[in-house]
Amino acid sequence: MLAELVSRLQRSLSIQHKQDIQAIAKNMGSQWTKEQIYLGDDCAAIPDGDGFLLLAAEGMLPSLVETDPWFAGWCAVMVNVSDIYAMGGYPIAVVDTIWSHSSELFQALVAGMQAAAQAYQVPIVGGHTNGRSDYHALSVAILGRAKKLITSFDALPNDVLLIAADFRGQCHPDYPFWNAATHTSPEQLRQTLAILPQLAEAGLCNAGKDISNAGIIGTLLMLIETSGCGAILDLDRLPCPPEMTLERWLNSFPSYGFLLSVRPEFVNEIQSRFHQQDLVCEAIGTFQNTSELTLQYRGESSLFWDFNQQALTGFTRQHSQKA
Repeated sequence: MLAELVSRLQRSLSIQHKQDIQAIAKNMGSQWTKEQIYLGDDCAAIPDGDGFLLLAAEGMLPSLVETDPWFAGWCAVMVNVSDIYAMGGYPIAVVDTIWSHSSELFQALVAGMQAAAQAYQVPIVGGHTNGRSDYHALSVAILGRAKKLITSFDALPNDVLLIAADFRGQCHPDYPFWNAATHTSPEQLRQTLAILPQLAEAGLCNAGKDISNAGIIGTLLMLIETSGCGAILDLDRLPCPPEMTLERWLNSFPSYGFLLSVRPEFVNEIQSRFHQQDLVCEAIGTFQNTSELTLQYRGESSLFWDFNQQALTGFTRQHSQKA
């Protein structure tokens, strides 16, 4: 059973999309920058005074833009906000780029972005608009700031792997998305996200990432690739929304979901902070001094990925070298 699950997950489109990043990684490692900036994290963390400016961007799936433009607009802001908080920061402002030839679709995109910007209290301060395009496209970039960082480069062997998620949501009917955002109060959205910079400033978290469209497996792969270590993921310990099968949950993109690498002595403190906000936070594995991701399930164990054999994104500690 586990071998079949592993085979299907390895062939998933989300994993293939992350492998496409290798083309960028091969050309960015030699770039010179004035500041020392790690490449391959959720945001570019630019040293600034006693902290860091955080810069990120996301493009929306064209099919989502065309079939559910309001939700695409909301998600464009939401995913960028999540990237900022995932690295221990607070968002400052966003800009957007819209290409369309439909006034109705354009208005729905803008309405979705405005609703999310208001909910997360992040102003939209500019961008670019093309209303005479042959196609529909949306991307959003964000600026934030952090006092201390949660990076993707500092997971250590023997760290505990935690997942934090909000199960108070529902599946999107057409996409692998767990929506615990659009029907949640803005105050609750901001309070739950604020846990991440609080952990960073308290020095409780070694490393982490928000769970992206690569799902739990793909996000964990990116985290261990950049940190230069391995991990064991125990699927028996992985909490799953009751509406979902395990396989669908592993492939899903939650509106609120994070993987964290923490020292064993900090696990209870971190879990308490999430549980106080009625969030799920469970230990689901450990980080290892290997180059492999191994899955365990119902008494079986299976190698999922070996970075000695193949890269995922191509961004590693050795590649980055604080370019």
